[in-house]
Amino acid sequence: MSVHRTACPLDCPDTCSLDVTVEDGRLVAVDAAPKGEGNPLTAGWICQKVKFHPRRVYAPERVMTPLIRTGDKGTGTFREASWDEALDLIARHMIETIDTVGPNGVVPYLYSSSGAALAAGGLTPMLFARMGAPDVIHTICAHTAGAAQNQLFGGMLSADPLDLPHARLVVVWGANPTASNTHLLPLITEAKRNGATVVVIDPRRTGVAQRADLHLAVMPGSDVALAYAIARILDETGRVDRAFCADHATGVDEFLAAARAWPVERAAEVCGIEPGDIRAVAELIATTKPAMLRMGWGLERNRNGGSCWLAPPALWVLAGHFGRLGSGVIYSTGGTNPFDLGRLWTSPEPRPEQATMSMNDVGPALLGELASWPTPAKVLFVQGANPANTAVDQGTMLRALARHDLFTVVHEQVMTDTAEWADVVLPATTHFETDDITGSYGSYTFQTTPAVIARVGGSRTNDEVAAGLASRLGYTDPAFAMSATELVDFVTTSAGPSGTSGASSASGFDRTRPTGGTVQFRDTFPTHADGRAQLYDADGELPLPRYRHLESPFPLTLISPASSRMITSMFGEFNAPEAAISMHSTDAEARGVTDGAVVKVKNDSGEISLTARIDDRMRPGVCMIPKGIWLRDFPGRRSVNLLVPRGSTDLAAGACFNDARVDVMTVH
Repeated sequence: MSVHRTACPLDCPDTCSLDVTVEDGRLVAVDAAPKGEGNPLTAGWICQKVKFHPRRVYAPERVMTPLIRTGDKGTGTFREASWDEALDLIARHMIETIDTVGPNGVVPYLYSSSGAALAAGGLTPMLFARMGAPDVIHTICAHTAGAAQNQLFGGMLSADPLDLPHARLVVVWGANPTASNTHLLPLITEAKRNGATVVVIDPRRTGVAQRADLHLAVMPGSDVALAYAIARILDETGRVDRAFCADHATGVDEFLAAARAWPVERAAEVCGIEPGDIRAVAELIATTKPAMLRMGWGLERNRNGGSCWLAPPALWVLAGHFGRLGSGVIYSTGGTNPFDLGRLWTSPEPRPEQATMSMNDVGPALLGELASWPTPAKVLFVQGANPANTAVDQGTMLRALARHDLFTVVHEQVMTDTAEWADVVLPATTHFETDDITGSYGSYTFQTTPAVIARVGGSRTNDEVAAGLASRLGYTDPAFAMSATELVDFVTTSAGPSGTSGASSASGFDRTRPTGGTVQFRDTFPTHADGRAQLYDADGELPLPRYRHLESPFPLTLISPASSRMITSMFGEFNAPEAAISMHSTDAEARGVTDGAVVKVKNDSGEISLTARIDDRMRPGVCMIPKGIWLRDFPGRRSVNLLVPRGSTDLAAGACFNDARVDVMTVH
């Protein structure tokens, strides 16, 4: 028996340091690195879903060998094949498509958000760039928030979450660290012990909201109205930090002019909260320093997503909550990692121009129903994603996957909802089976993720699959011939942005920023040309935040947040929450719905059947089904995303999961 140090690269901000136990070559346990070792955020404990990770490694659903479809699409009927046969078949379809309709006929659906750095951004994106295939933009998550962050602050680094205990006001806006980013909770608790007031703004009374001093259960999509009302109060009461704004911000007058349209009473009506609560939060923001704002990605999941993400940090600018330890805005901490994946472009030819496609538009594009995409799609290559489950407008995506003339390849660890529709399924490694490196988007850390067990079955890495296809397509770029360790060495730069060593230390861990050394507007500043925060962008896609009302004949807002049991759809094969809809008792009583009853949830996109749960942690008018539950767990094999529209946010064309409007009725 041996214990190995690695890191968790799954799609969570925490990026915990792990100690994994291997016995007779088999992974038998996953636990945290001891407190004081590795990522300090880990603090000696990890979440249960990561502890259960060995169950995925050896799951009955694990894909063990390449598979080629023999039955009808969607039936999951395959025969085993060799890697050579599978890759030859895939390459032949790609070459035929490029020769007949051009490279835009090959659509790569690449996500791998739960992969380490090379798995997520290594040779596979380079392969499709090399052939000139479209770049499918990750609009499904964080794209709108990233665009808003860039508009406000450019490349200014996030505040360091480890500085949070120094704050005297903590506002968690649109985030639920109870389900993801669980290691933020002890930091919030420490801040409270130190005298901090905690405010949570979220439609649900989440675990962190239950611990808060004040919880504002706003209607989804109304956060911009709340922020504008607070800004108006700051302005009218003379609480805007004019000195800070004069030195560090542009667009303040334009932002405040827009805020004047939002008196407290109007905002309270739109948000569905009490006017007194808005005034209370405004008073805390005006008078309490240092103050830390933790921004969440839930804010972007609606038609007003860009506005909802732009407006709250603007309040921190207006109040001058920067420049001292414990102040600032926490968002993604990415951007300091000492590696450069761009170095993987080793072709002697210039990188071709790639057409772009929103991930939200892939389904219609595959069906030829997207006017802006006239090229017939012949090949779909899915890696590290489960779009049959996770895509908006699920009905359209499933119709696309059912196309008999669409050649679909899925490279995946387990037989997912999407893999069942594939023509070829390729077995993928877990991060325990290959050497890689990983940064973090919730702490300023960089870690190695070495292979700790041998390959399970015939699994191959994302980079190995890309290299195998590259050779068949005639690409001889040097990067495609590199091993995993050579790729790690090749992309790791000589020094990180903070001056830390490029490769991680002997322990496999490095901090990329010094402790206490990432205070915004002291150690890091907006990267706009004038070095200022930008509250108004006259030439931007969204010059100022705005509120758009959503008219719908369906009375309930349906949200689909993360659960504490899965990471998107990952672990749904064994650890899914109940396929149930949670609703407030007043909404249930109005419809004659009792706890445990089977109900239909419907809108113009369709209907699904599932169990109702009465849960007064929901606010009236809002109901919830967790995202990612596999289709097999629903009667009719359709999940919550069947009810999600294919709309776009007001900035960067993000997905609008929380714009689903539904009604609920009992099944007689």
